[in-house]
Amino acid sequence: MCVADPQISIVVPALNEALNLTPLAEQIDAALSVRSYEIIIVDDDSSDDSATVAAKLAERFPVRMIVRKGARDGLSGAVLRGFSEARGEYLVCMDADLQHPPAKLPELIAPLESGDAEFVLGSRYVPGGSVAEGWNAFRALNSWVATVLARPFAGKITDPMSGFFALRRETYQRAERLTPLGYKIALELMCKSRVKNVKEVPIHFALRKRGQSKLTVRQQFRYLEHLSRLYDFTFPRASPISKFAIATIASGLFSYVAYRAIYDHAALPTAAAAPYLAYPFAILIVAAFHVRYVRTQREFIVRRHPWGDFWVIALAEWLTCGIAALWIVARVPNLGKNELFLIPFGCATIVRYILRKEFLQDVRGLRKDIRPE
Repeated sequence: MCVADPQISIVVPALNEALNLTPLAEQIDAALSVRSYEIIIVDDDSSDDSATVAAKLAERFPVRMIVRKGARDGLSGAVLRGFSEARGEYLVCMDADLQHPPAKLPELIAPLESGDAEFVLGSRYVPGGSVAEGWNAFRALNSWVATVLARPFAGKITDPMSGFFALRRETYQRAERLTPLGYKIALELMCKSRVKNVKEVPIHFALRKRGQSKLTVRQQFRYLEHLSRLYDFTFPRASPISKFAIATIASGLFSYVAYRAIYDHAALPTAAAAPYLAYPFAILIVAAFHVRYVRTQREFIVRRHPWGDFWVIALAEWLTCGIAALWIVARVPNLGKNELFLIPFGCATIVRYILRKEFLQDVRGLRKDIRPE
């Protein structure tokens, strides 16, 4: 069954959800029986009989399936693939596991039709919303922490983690530099479409009855990486500076512990050797941050050899630390232990900041189109 010109496109990311697809399609049809709609199931190469079930559903409902093989961008990438192939004026995302109530679809779309909102979220936490009994304290705490972390760019929205949302096609099309990661695509779209007017509709979030949850510890870490990208996009100046400060504090603490151990217990030809010998610990900590940076920003990095650049910068820092230590020991009598550490470390940190800018290692979310071919 195919609808020539659907008004509403419902994108359902799915992985091994064969048991849920039939009741989901039936409930969507019941909710939108008087509307023109299509259901796009974006399947990430399920190992169950999802394809067979979808083929049978297509005989009764306006269902089509897109199968992605080898995709690495998770649920978010599946949603964007569905949106890119959708034909409707109104785009809806909902899970396949029936935790999102299809009966709420008309209410979700209504603010878009009336012009009262650019983006509509199904929320568990606004008045009238609820969560099924059996949702344990850990999941509730996890949701609360995730919401707090998203607050700087999600505003006062109560449930920015919601996977049940709707937007107009024109809103989706104005999104900038979409880089899906993990499973929270609503945040990505609200942020990068520069959405100003968001409305939340109360929903009852049900427990999964069939199949297995896709929420894993790995997904939780990917969410943190996703947030990091969105901070970079939303605060292009403040975000890199904040992350540089965090790396500097962490590296400073570790290298200071090493410095005191060397200063207090090693037989050194000169006190200036202590900060010089301790500074490699700072470099190792910064390298750990750089691993994550390269992994999450690889596609946006302008220079071809980010690790080669990193070690050039690290060597310059280390030499600066040693030279500053020798100079300060020669020039300042009765120098305190803390001053002997802080001054060379501070000089090395300034060199790192300047050179990272020169080597474009702190340009987050840089556009692909300025990278030289």
